[in-house]
Amino acid sequence: EQNVKNIFVNGTTGEGLSLSIQERKQLAEEWMCQGKDKLDHVIIHVGALSLLESQELARHAAAIGASGIAVIAPSFFKPTKKDELLGFLQKVASEAPTVPFYYYHIPALTGVKIRVEELLDGIREQIPTFQGVKFSDTDLLDLAQCINKNERERFVFLYGVDEQLLSALAIGANGAVGSTYNYLGRKTNLMLQAFAKSDLALAQKYQFLTGEFLSFVIKLGFGVAQTKAVMTLVSGIPMGPPRLPLVSASEEFIAKAKAKLESIVWPDGD
Repeated sequence: EQNVKNIFVNGTTGEGLSLSIQERKQLAEEWMCQGKDKLDHVIIHVGALSLLESQELARHAAAIGASGIAVIAPSFFKPTKKDELLGFLQKVASEAPTVPFYYYHIPALTGVKIRVEELLDGIREQIPTFQGVKFSDTDLLDLAQCINKNERERFVFLYGVDEQLLSALAIGANGAVGSTYNYLGRKTNLMLQAFAKSDLALAQKYQFLTGEFLSFVIKLGFGVAQTKAVMTLVSGIPMGPPRLPLVSASEEFIAKAKAKLESIVWPDGD
């Protein structure tokens, strides 16, 4: 219904790092099954605090035919230098030597602030399968430098800060991975179409309205648990509770978010 053609499995919104290895494998297998002939790409996040677990998940993703794998930086014992992070990523990627590999950059959650521009310098020599970055950071200068310096490599840059997607597209991002596309995918696709047609005014309208909703719910306290509640509202599919330490969204939040979402008048008349 949202016209979403690709899925990023076991990421932040899916609480991947709160699941057991077996649960993550089960979810990956189910998405591969349900997505067959429906989705263009199923990218499976296989990052973990343990290198051995991450490698196990990479082998599993390769075995079930994933379109790609992604890895987040370890966030307890953190890499502090490019070579440390690159070493970890290389050890995981090598376990799935025929699967496109993506680095998942989200420093606000990992605390790993190594600039992607620095990381990408010569990365294909270490990771031949390197395909691109899920760039979930507001540092558009870093993103712009990545795109500018790596134009010849044709890396893919998937932007992950939904309220700034239009800005990222303007400097060359290839696509997006984000939580709002679960329930605003159709609206975002219309924004992408407007941008592709150089109708910046229409694209801005969609971006501003998405931002208006997000600004409203962020003030109420917005995270993965609240995203699940909004997704349940829009889809009618019970998302279930989050896993501790996250707690379910309050009834007050759900009521206010619902009223706000229903009050928005989109350019396509919905």
